[in-house]
Amino acid sequence: MNERHALPLYVQLSEMLIREIKAGRYSEGERLPPEREMAASLGTSVGTLRKALADLTAKGMLERRQGSGNYIRARSDARSVYAFFRVELIEGGGLPRADLLSLDLCPREAAPIPFGTAERAFRIRRLRSLNHRPAVLEEIWLDGAHAETIDPDELSESLYLYYRERLDLWISRVEDRLTTSPVPDWAPPAFGVAPGASTLLFSRRGWAQGGDLAEVSLNWIDTSVATYVSRHG
Repeated sequence: MNERHALPLYVQLSEMLIREIKAGRYSEGERLPPEREMAASLGTSVGTLRKALADLTAKGMLERRQGSGNYIRARSDARSVYAFFRVELIEGGGLPRADLLSLDLCPREAAPIPFGTAERAFRIRRLRSLNHRPAVLEEIWLDGAHAETIDPDELSESLYLYYRERLDLWISRVEDRLTTSPVPDWAPPAFGVAPGASTLLFSRRGWAQGGDLAEVSLNWIDTSVATYVSRHG
């Protein structure tokens, strides 16, 4: 993924912390390390870290006490760029990154299930990493009715963010189904599971704000690296 299309660094830090809080790697009421120490451990500047912490505070996941420090508030309903991304490292959390493998406009009939209103659909194949560890192989199908063309250089790491900002398309709800499936033959060597080997698969259907089925996807997970997690309550 071209770095100029990555999320701003402070947003990446904020999203990483949200995912780690939700994974239980930080506890309710836990005090974070001093900002300079924490910035050094994350390889960033204090200024960038403070912007990330301010974002967490605005989302209600952090309490900043003057002269005392920053304390975790483990909310389950905090807004997140990756709110619908339910794959985590086995040890929990992990910041998602994506490498685009291919982008094609295909006949609608080629999609895994019948859906959409246009004659063609966009097929997006990506390799998704968590904390730079390849973890998920993705094949996403988007109804061609939502875009005439897609410029691969404009795709962001979060497709749902791209949909909202570029296509005025909001995925309002999703349905995931878990099974096992052979890894497809187009999997790159960087993915940790060889083509043909069986691994965990979650298939997704995503509905737009108007109620139409706008997206379907297949997601193969390297279970030696990551797992599917869905939290409630």
